[in-house]
Amino acid sequence: MSLKARINEDMKNAMRAKEALRLSTLRLLLAAIKQREVDERIELDDAQVVAVIEKMLKQRKDSVTQYQAAGRQDLVDQESGEMVVLQGYMPEQMGEDEIRAVVAAAVAQSGAAGVKDMGKVMGLVKPQVAGKADMGQVSALIKQALGG
Repeated sequence: MSLKARINEDMKNAMRAKEALRLSTLRLLLAAIKQREVDERIELDDAQVVAVIEKMLKQRKDSVTQYQAAGRQDLVDQESGEMVVLQGYMPEQMGEDEIRAVVAAAVAQSGAAGVKDMGKVMGLVKPQVAGKADMGQVSALIKQALGG
């Protein structure tokens, strides 16, 4: 079963179970997926659906930060609840040691000599860790590996 089909089934189950937060979050997710499919005139595969979920998670993190600064705990709770639901559809996250191994292999493969070659290394690493690791952490580990 594809990730999109699983999300659709979970939405139906949330509707039957009257889980309001889960239902609204999954509807938002399916709407975002559908919007991207219409915009690009394609059927999204699992990797592209994960990219949509990542984008939504990033938006929620940014919102939580802003709501905390504004003292709106009710909205913080709402966004945090949505993040938990969305996180359930993400692939298992890689550990730091796994990321370091991927980065080391990419540095060796690209022959990168310093921080100026970071783009080459990132180009090799990104497809291997997309959806499985925080790209900020990956970027920091690449800089560290290149002596930056």
